[in-house]
Amino acid sequence: MKKLLNDPLKAASELVDGLVDYYNGSVEQVSPGAIALTNISDDKVALLVGGGTGHEPIYHGLIGEGMADGAACGDIFAAPPPNVILDATKAVNRGNGVLYLYGNYSGDVMNFKIASQLAAAEGIRVETVLIWDDVASAPPTEKEKRRGIAGLIPIVKLAGAAADRAENLDELVELVTNARDNTRSVGMALAPGSIPATGKPTFELDEDSIGVGMGIHGEQGVGVEKMMSADELAIKMVDLVLADDLPIGEGDEVLVFTNSLGSTTMMECLIVLKKVKALLVEKGVNIYDVLLGPMVTCQEMAGISLSLTKMNDTLKPLWDAPCSSLGYTKLGK
Repeated sequence: MKKLLNDPLKAASELVDGLVDYYNGSVEQVSPGAIALTNISDDKVALLVGGGTGHEPIYHGLIGEGMADGAACGDIFAAPPPNVILDATKAVNRGNGVLYLYGNYSGDVMNFKIASQLAAAEGIRVETVLIWDDVASAPPTEKEKRRGIAGLIPIVKLAGAAADRAENLDELVELVTNARDNTRSVGMALAPGSIPATGKPTFELDEDSIGVGMGIHGEQGVGVEKMMSADELAIKMVDLVLADDLPIGEGDEVLVFTNSLGSTTMMECLIVLKKVKALLVEKGVNIYDVLLGPMVTCQEMAGISLSLTKMNDTLKPLWDAPCSSLGYTKLGK
């Protein structure tokens, strides 16, 4: 795979340097891999996100006004180390607690847990909400085993608005849990991405096959099927999400997010979105808002994911609030 790199082993660190340059003074790197907003209001309940690099613009491109206050950045597809998470925690802390919000992967869970213990030893209260929106990775009775995938975009946006409004950490945990529990996603893979350090693909998939329910690194889903049309794929994704335990039906309102995993074009995403919207309208589901684009990626991985967030009176004002970041920006109404 051709990539514009210098030293492949330094891709993650140079990526973070470039990310900080993009923010042009509003974000600083307090230590290697730990980045935070330079202007966080006093007494704010802080929101810290994090995970491996290589999935940009998430998570590290979701820092900004109305979004996360900081991020802990790991190596390519690797969890950030506890010391990096701790440095980011101290940088965003304003004395009112810090919420850790990240995808449910074993390495991330372990390292963020260690960091929370280190933070507690320094007098910083930390709480955690794990993102586990992937319906294909475990049954509804075992949600705590599910992966976090593209649903993190609406969840982090909602969490960012909630962090601006919450009076304390417990209130923020409640609001973000509401967002997490009302979001479901599923992903489909057409071809793998690659690891910059080796140039080798992250998994193998036949040219005429599609991975159903595969994760953002190519983790096993619910099966492999023959390549299908955009409409057939849309039907399968909608069916998988609506078959889960979150009831979405006539009269409900949802956010619809059609995500490219890297190399899948906007053309393809729009064609899938057209069918997804038609399927939901047929069921009497109202579309509250639509997101589309390569926001949760895996290098040049070909594939697409669908996320639905069921809206309620608590989430609507959080979604409507303006925000600004590299990964997602929303103008106020």
